[in-house]
Order: sequence, then C-alpha cells, then structure tokens
Amino acid sequence: MGPLVPYIISDELNLVIALFLGIAFGFVLEQAGFSSSRKLAGVFYGYDFTVLRVFFTAGVTAMSGIILFSYLGWIDTEAIYVNPTWLWPAIVGGAIMGVGFVVGGYCPGTSVCAMSIGKVDGLYFVGGGLAGVLLFGEFFPYYKEFFDSSALGPIKVFSSLGLPLGVFALLMIVVAIAAFAVTTKIEKRNNPNAPSMKFHAVPHRLGAAALLLTGVILLFVTDHKADLIAKATDADFQAKQQFERIAVDDLAFRLIDKHPSFQLIDVRPPEEYSAFALPRSTNIQLRELFGRDWKSILSKRHVTKIMVADSEADERAAYLLLKRLGYENLAILEGGLGGFKSQILDGHEFASTGGRWDKDVQEFRAQARTEIAQMIEDNKNAAPKVIKTKRKIVGGC
Repeated sequence: MGPLVPYIISDELNLVIALFLGIAFGFVLEQAGFSSSRKLAGVFYGYDFTVLRVFFTAGVTAMSGIILFSYLGWIDTEAIYVNPTWLWPAIVGGAIMGVGFVVGGYCPGTSVCAMSIGKVDGLYFVGGGLAGVLLFGEFFPYYKEFFDSSALGPIKVFSSLGLPLGVFALLMIVVAIAAFAVTTKIEKRNNPNAPSMKFHAVPHRLGAAALLLTGVILLFVTDHKADLIAKATDADFQAKQQFERIAVDDLAFRLIDKHPSFQLIDVRPPEEYSAFALPRSTNIQLRELFGRDWKSILSKRHVTKIMVADSEADERAAYLLLKRLGYENLAILEGGLGGFKSQILDGHEFASTGGRWDKDVQEFRAQARTEIAQMIEDNKNAAPKVIKTKRKIVGGC
C-alpha cells in the first residue's frame, strides 16, 4: 500500500524532501508577497485578499491530491499525522495569534520569510515570538490544566460534520470559489490598485469550472482501503476464491513442536485478543495490514502466515487482503478459533471417523490440550511484547 508513502519515500528520504520543500515553501511565500506585513494585514482591512487566495488554493490542492493519491494507492493516509485538537485552548490560542497577526502584520512563518530577506519588522516579530515562547514555558505550570483540557484527539472536519469525504471536498471547493469571487469584489471596491484589478475574467472562469469538475470527480472517489476491505469481506467474492488451509490438529502439533516455520496472525479486536490468544500469534487489525509496521513479519518468505479469527470469514478476508498486497505463503485455520477451542482446548467428545488413526488422534488431542493450555497461561504471565511502530511525522505551518 502506498508506493510513494511510505515505501519509496522512506524515513531517511523524508528529511531530504522536507529540506527542499521548506526551501520551495519559503520561495513561494516570498513570491506571493507574504514578506510584506501590509499585504498580509490587508485581508483584515479588505484591501488585499492574497493571503486568503493562497491558503485556499493550497488547501484545495493538498486535499484533492491526497484523496486522489490515496484512491490510486500511492500514499497511505494513515501514515499522515493529524494534529490533536484541544478545543478551548485552540480557540484562545487562535484569538491571541489573530490579534498578533493584525497588530504585527505577520504570522510565525511569514515573519521568518520577511526576516530572511532583511526586513527589520520581520526581525522584531521573530524576536517577539521567541520571547513569547520563553514566557509561555516559564509560566506554563499556572495554566497547564487549561492547556490539557477539552482534548478531542486527532479529529477530522468531515467526520466531525458527519459528511462523506467526497461531499466535504466538493463543498470545500464551492466555498473556495465563492470566497474568491466575493473577496475580489470587496478588494476592487476598497483598493484601486488591488492585485485583482489585473485578473482576466475568462481564465478565472475556466479555472473555476475545472475546479468544480475536480470536486465532482472527488465526490465519486472512494476510500481505497475501504474498497479493498469491502471486497475481501464480501461472502460471494470469498466463495469464488481458493485458500490454503491448516487443520486444527496440524496447528496444535506445530505449537507443541515449536515449529519455526509459521506465524499466527490474529485479526480479532484487541480486547478479544487480550482476553485469549494462542501462542506465537500477533494481533493485527484488517486496516493495519496495509501499513509497513508489520512488513517485517508479513514478508518472511519461508514462514507460513496463518490467519486466525473467531470465524473463517474473517480469516479469509485477511488472507485475501494480504494476497492482494503481494504477500505470499498464507493460510487460514480451518473452523477458526472456535473450531480450535472446541476440538483441542475444550475437549469436546471426539467425533469418530471409523479410521485406524482415531485412537491416536484422541491421545494427541488430550496431550495437546494440557500443553497448549499451559503455553497460553505462560504467555499471559509473561511481560507484554512491545512492538515498535513507525512514528508519524509531526509538522505543520
């Protein structure tokens, strides 16, 4: 999942790309006039809305690119860091920054841009910002409780509004176009030398039409992961596929023998896994199968990855997803964990087949019941295994 992010763009290459993106970002800010405090403050006084146009354009471009790249499977959106929200601290902080923006004419990023080209007001603004950071840290214990209050987690606007992503994207584009049109009229009325005086109507109308068309396309773009999971969990689709299977007795023997050539992939919810888990198992949810955190386990070529879940349907879904993602040497546990518990752990009455091996199977299951139950108990008492996952990149303007 995601040849661009996270597989081609690795953690190390991330830093190199970030360097060049930072340089490009500063260049674009300066070219857009964001090193001028007068131009930046113009959005508050109605004589220059360049800031609004640039940020709306950046937002719509980033949103459209992420949605389309995710649909094509080029990036893993779950590797993208979403800043957590603390509602009231964010409102207070936004108000303070807004006042500073109006009074000083800069935001933190644009002040650095102005300072870098030698503007004195930008230098003072950066100095004031650093002094503010120092004072914030010194007095932090007095308002720490408020700072940590009203935590909402890494929420997303469209999910908070209860809207499908495509609908939100289209609405965002409509709002952007409307904002461009309305603010252009306001700007021309208040400023005879406004940048919008040089705008040509036809190219801008064509651009708005193309943007609306993009929004309509995004309306029908679905979640790539959700599509794959929906297909893998579809009963009709599963019925047409072939699966490698491991019998419960075979798995019990491998567990007792501590055979090195298999790995159990338990796809149940974490709370069920915590309550009961077989030895040699790793808990990975369906959506987590796409990430690279588990690649070292799932890509072992000479190890059979056996899917385990309460039902065979869930096992088959995980099997098909991993197969679609290019992993090999996969299998499912016949009858799921329910069958394993019934035949091995619970010691239900043995269903004789009339074969010559019935007695041997009975004796093996009796032995396996005791040994595997002890292994499960030992696992519960052992220290929990810590899986080191890849950190998401924390950033923002």
